[in-house]
Amino acid sequence: MSSNLAMSMMGAAEFLLWAVLGFLFWRRNLQRRFPAMGVYLALRIASTPVLFLLLSGNLLVHWQMWAVLYFYVYYAVYIASAALLFFICMEVFRSALSSFSGLMKLGIVIFRWAVLASVIVTFSSISFAHRGMLILPDIGYALMRSVSIMELCLLGFLCLSMNALNLSPRDVAFGIALGFGVMSANDFVAVSLISHNASLTAPLQFVYQAVILAALGVWAAYCAVPEPARKPVVVAANSTIYRWNEIASALGHTGTQVAVQQPANSFFLTDVEKVVEKVLSRNLRESESKS
Repeated sequence: MSSNLAMSMMGAAEFLLWAVLGFLFWRRNLQRRFPAMGVYLALRIASTPVLFLLLSGNLLVHWQMWAVLYFYVYYAVYIASAALLFFICMEVFRSALSSFSGLMKLGIVIFRWAVLASVIVTFSSISFAHRGMLILPDIGYALMRSVSIMELCLLGFLCLSMNALNLSPRDVAFGIALGFGVMSANDFVAVSLISHNASLTAPLQFVYQAVILAALGVWAAYCAVPEPARKPVVVAANSTIYRWNEIASALGHTGTQVAVQQPANSFFLTDVEKVVEKVLSRNLRESESKS
């Protein structure tokens, strides 16, 4: 079997897994819980055959328009996927912290600022060496690099705080984070090996594609197997996470305003009391003398 045929078969298997994953995802109505993930799956499933047709047309008929169309469609889908991944990370974060409303609200605010900072750093790090539409690859790769780092951080956070959040490893939110974390690590390793060893490019492609297929298989398993019901989290009143949740719940809420006075000096109060007593006694003596 030639390497091109094997790669084509792996590409067909990837599209089949995306289709199966989308079917299982929508059959369980998970798009209500993760709407951005539903849009992401729809985008991947719809764009794959379109890109395949454009690529096949370019190979069969060497017409420049096919290559131009493929370029625009590919990077439009790539940039849209990177933008959707930011929202997917936020959905996973919100689902994992759903039992702690205070931490969830505060965490979402911090998460949004982190996304904004990532976008600003992304666009500020672009060299703008390419002009016109040739800058699309630079924007897409920079955005995907930023969101990949965020996916790895999210997976690390869930792994470290799983017991405290009472999050089951069979939860769909953890499965989504696990799949994206594996894909992000796969991208970073592949880019690192390709840049250092160009001769490893061909075999590395098979390993890279195999990891993607494994991640899609993990997602399909999470969508096919029923997840355990989330039970109410019961924590001790003196636990750290309970105090953090209460503090986070109190932040941003304006309750009843109370006038707080500084405690006066006890020595000063004693002097004031003596002066008042002297004035009262003098007034009393004057009133008695007049009577």
